Amino acid sequence: MTENTSHRSESLLTEHFRETRRQLRGLLLKIWGGGFLVVLFGFALAWFFIQPAPPRTIVMATGSDDGAYHRFAMQYRDYLGRQGVTLELRSTAGSIENYRLLESDPEVNLAIVQGGTAPNSIGGGVEIEALASLYFEPLWVFYRGDEMLADLRDLRGKTIAIGRGGSGTESIATLLLDENGIDADSVSTRVQAGGRDAVERLKNGQVDVAMFVLSPQSTLIREMIASPDIHLLSFERDDAYVRRHPFLTAVTLQRGVIDLQHDYPNQDVQLIAPAANLIATRSLHDALIPLLLRAASQTHRGHESLLQPGRLPSTEFIEFPLNQSARVYFEDGPPFLQKYLPFWVASAISRGKILLLPALTLLLPLFRMAPPLYRWRIRSRIYRWYEILRGIESELRNESNLQRLQKNVTTLVQMQGELDDLKSVPLSYMEEFYNLRLHVEFVQRRIQNAIAEREPTTAADDEAPPEPADLSVPSQSATDDPAAAAPHHPDQASDGIAGS
Repeated sequence: MTENTSHRSESLLTEHFRETRRQLRGLLLKIWGGGFLVVLFGFALAWFFIQPAPPRTIVMATGSDDGAYHRFAMQYRDYLGRQGVTLELRSTAGSIENYRLLESDPEVNLAIVQGGTAPNSIGGGVEIEALASLYFEPLWVFYRGDEMLADLRDLRGKTIAIGRGGSGTESIATLLLDENGIDADSVSTRVQAGGRDAVERLKNGQVDVAMFVLSPQSTLIREMIASPDIHLLSFERDDAYVRRHPFLTAVTLQRGVIDLQHDYPNQDVQLIAPAANLIATRSLHDALIPLLLRAASQTHRGHESLLQPGRLPSTEFIEFPLNQSARVYFEDGPPFLQKYLPFWVASAISRGKILLLPALTLLLPLFRMAPPLYRWRIRSRIYRWYEILRGIESELRNESNLQRLQKNVTTLVQMQGELDDLKSVPLSYMEEFYNLRLHVEFVQRRIQNAIAEREPTTAADDEAPPEPADLSVPSQSATDDPAAAAPHHPDQASDGIAGS
């Protein structure tokens, strides 16, 4: 009987714990499962507002293979390559062709161009934004002869190399010559020649003047300044050019700055200089712009210009609307994540940060429900014991079966043992835990009292029942003797003796 009782009580407690776990799982499924679906929907909705991942390849229009644009672009390519981005370079004749590629070729979305060379048609089919002005490119006017020239008007009647067709040099040379009256209808001759070709023609006497837009560090410039028969024109009216054309800047080439040993140039020279600009179409991914600007800053600040060093790169001499990401870069510096993480990791985190808003908005209430849920879980374990106690006490009031009461005693004994082994109750719930123990002992005493009332004593079971009195009639032999039959009385005895 004890084994059956133990099995019955164990089954009862186990079933209660199973029911608690089922209810807890159901509650978790309703709260967290529903919350997870809501969060998942929020993520799916936010995904439409996430910018796509940046491409791994950029195509850039540069300039001639021997020009400064191409040389600087190769340094950009090396820097981007270390960040996992491929920069493809397209060699061109110069700035004018770069603009054409930006308009006509959807693969090309980045270029270096010379300030002031944008064609009138630009912007009709494609939106272009400025990223930065990179460095100054002075307009160099070299000429042959013993006569010292002081102004572009003195070039009348000469043969002038104005740069390659489609180059930025051709564009600015044509503009300034026209403004000074040196147009195509005059006796002057314009020749589309630039770079090394123009240098050789000038040295050989094929042209009288050669115009270049190049960096002061260019080997061609050093070669020309060092030539004894070739002179450099100084713009006496440099401020007038700057006032008329905002993309130009007046700069001074200090004496000896090209070569101190040979004192090149041998006097200060006034020049006018457009700025080389880094431009892009709006299709260029915004995440790549800080990376490009870091490459540009590292490249051009590592090759400080001899003209106003430290001033560029900047946003000072741009001709197109400034890209918003570029504005943030120059105001606040590189993005925080890109300072410390690889580009692709930083980009993924930056693009995914928009998902944090719906996640926090939806998960915060769920986290706030965790403490009440935890309290319910702890209390439910205690309340399950009270449910067992209530059932036992109900049987105590309605049950007179002694065997049933003894089974309940066994259940309570087992309950006390399990409560003794229970060690996972937090300290904040110990008051309820000890109240439970007191109530278990209380119900146990009531059951023991009830058993004592219903169970007979052991002494009563051992005594034999008393025999009934003998009320039968006396036998005949006894009645024959009158003396034996007669009751004995003292008076009668004395009377009998006296009568004899």
